[in-house]
Amino acid sequence: MAHWTLPHSLQIGSQVHLKNTAQNDPRLHAALAAADWPLLTRLCRQILRKNGRSLGAHRLLGFSLHKQRQFEAALKAYRQAYAYWPGDAELLINYANTLIEQAYNYDALPHLEKVCELQPLHAVAWIKLAECCYLIGLHSKGFDASRKAVELATSTPEQVSALMQSAIHRRELGQVREAVEDCERAIALSPKDPGNYTNKLLFMLADPTVTADQLAHAAREFGAVFEPSLKPQWPSFESHRGTPWQRLKIGFLSPDFRVHSVMYFVEGLLAQLDRRQFEVFAFFLFARGDHVTERVERHADHFVNLAGYTPQQQAEAVRAHGIDILVELAGHTGNNGLLAMAHKAAPVQVSWLGFPATTGLTAVDYKFTDEVTDPPDAQTQYTEQLYRLPTLFASYRPMSRNPLWRYQPRYQVRPTPALENNCITFGSCNNLGKLTDQVLTLWGKILAAVPNSRLLIEGKNLERPDFADAYRARCGSLGLNPSQLDLIPLRHENQYLTYHRIDIALDPFPLTGGTTTFDVLWMGVPIVSMVGDSFKSRMGVSLLTYLGRTEWLADCPDDYVRIACALASDPQALNALRQGLRAEVEASALMREDIFNHHFGEGLRVMWLRWLAQTEHPNDEQAQAQAIESWLPGFPEEWSHPATPGVGMRPGLRIPLGEAHERLQALVNKAKEAPPPQRAESESAATKMESRHWIAVTELAEIVLSAVPHDPVALACLAEVEHAHGHTEFAVTYLRYATEAMKNLV
Repeated sequence: MAHWTLPHSLQIGSQVHLKNTAQNDPRLHAALAAADWPLLTRLCRQILRKNGRSLGAHRLLGFSLHKQRQFEAALKAYRQAYAYWPGDAELLINYANTLIEQAYNYDALPHLEKVCELQPLHAVAWIKLAECCYLIGLHSKGFDASRKAVELATSTPEQVSALMQSAIHRRELGQVREAVEDCERAIALSPKDPGNYTNKLLFMLADPTVTADQLAHAAREFGAVFEPSLKPQWPSFESHRGTPWQRLKIGFLSPDFRVHSVMYFVEGLLAQLDRRQFEVFAFFLFARGDHVTERVERHADHFVNLAGYTPQQQAEAVRAHGIDILVELAGHTGNNGLLAMAHKAAPVQVSWLGFPATTGLTAVDYKFTDEVTDPPDAQTQYTEQLYRLPTLFASYRPMSRNPLWRYQPRYQVRPTPALENNCITFGSCNNLGKLTDQVLTLWGKILAAVPNSRLLIEGKNLERPDFADAYRARCGSLGLNPSQLDLIPLRHENQYLTYHRIDIALDPFPLTGGTTTFDVLWMGVPIVSMVGDSFKSRMGVSLLTYLGRTEWLADCPDDYVRIACALASDPQALNALRQGLRAEVEASALMREDIFNHHFGEGLRVMWLRWLAQTEHPNDEQAQAQAIESWLPGFPEEWSHPATPGVGMRPGLRIPLGEAHERLQALVNKAKEAPPPQRAESESAATKMESRHWIAVTELAEIVLSAVPHDPVALACLAEVEHAHGHTEFAVTYLRYATEAMKNLV
């Protein structure tokens, strides 16, 4: 669920060059020196009206618009400037930097490659090239650029940023320990740069030599650097002291309301958190959204984009919306909102989901966990108070990228591949950084113990022959037979489909799989996992415990091998297990959104009651307990019954599920009254959906299923769509799901 964080210490392009550019015109120089961006914009446009090729005005116009957060206008200005001056390094690097900030990294790449050709001795050019490469997965290229930058860096900001880029690419290339060391060197140079602390903590997760206590200590160091100067300005939040049972404003703060693993666990909560009790705000911290972001905008009652704002500005925006409880979803991962939390943006602040350890901030009051993932003695590892849910710490929803694919035939569980292959295939689709030497060595013992077995490993960069050959050689040096390896490049379009090739999944350790383990189990693949001693090493423990499959948990390496061999010993039994596992998973706490949402809401209310009691009776725990006890009889009786599901139709418009059903049926009736679509000549022929009426049915059905998975009415309507277009297999699949959903409602 994690990714690295962006650098904070490097300025956009080269401020020195911009000042030199402005010195040719005193008015430009004065506006730039005063940081009067509207004035600078007007002056640049005046100059360009007289001289459309003015290099200085072209350079400064995009820069000034960027400073005013007019990003589309800035990009338009840079595109026009580029047409005149395609070989100007200063213009190109600022243009590329704006593209990167808006997550257009593919567009930025050729400009930065050109800058490196034009200015090969300037560290900042190589730093920006390395930064650009990360988001698009060019880690070897990015790492080489970062090392070039390390050699060329002359100032502290350049050295810090070069080391940061080196660290993030090292981690993706499996050099975890070296990545941590780069972060530590950067911190020593610039102790006030938060990005390097976040990256260090993120990379420490995958280092098998790092203990939970060491990780907690590093997080507390982060808190000790950034929090003390802010504490004196923390608000008292007197205006929030309302009643125990008032409707609360709940803010979710995240950069990951987009195509991201966090959305597999957040979407169901945003969609169906009890609106009788809570008003839901989504505060978005990433530069650019996507089709998943559009769903979040519908689910939330309010969607607020805070990307590019300073932490103080983010905190002020949260306060301006009157948020009672703020839930931060990223932790120490990229573009997080932890520094906004350090400003104490809301009376009650909570960490959840994105980072399997402490934030290190005392400003964060609670962390949502459960009774299994964090062991009983785990509280010492956290600055937050652990709030243990009586169910799993999150509820999983598959197919976040494309919700309707969940029902497609190609994603249904298939027979275990050993029946056709006549061999057992073990497999892992985790980040390669988790596959340490210790992990691979143990997996080699499993291959040796199971005759004719294979090991499938999916990961980044394995499409490159040089990388794959080096990885195969590494495995060979650790005792694995290279001829038994199937190295598969990571491609998003193959998500879930690769599991059709795996009989038994192997969980890495000590940093275990997260979303990947949910994916594996939902696709019907059993998994062997090692028991650990902290959250990061116990996700497999919690998932298998709440699933009721603790027999797949190993207490030691020998036990791990034994369990894997036992599962592999009977392919027919393995196949029977596989065919029933998805139903087990969907019926368990792993995917019961209704159970999770209830307990999560209950946790939010408990936190609110505690805060009220503490504000009324500070430093008197007995009086606080008595106050809460006196409030409990006032619990609204109607909240004891499940809330009616709602469907977010568009931002700001939420309707009851029943009303959505009525709209769906009306659309189906209208589609049936219209001329029928052209039928396919054969079952295999693809029929393009052209009728706007059937398209409207499909779009609304997807909106409903995004809010309420397995809704039988929406599924039945989709069956009507597919039947009308001659897609019998799809129609039957939707009807089967609709029938099963109706049974579950009875």
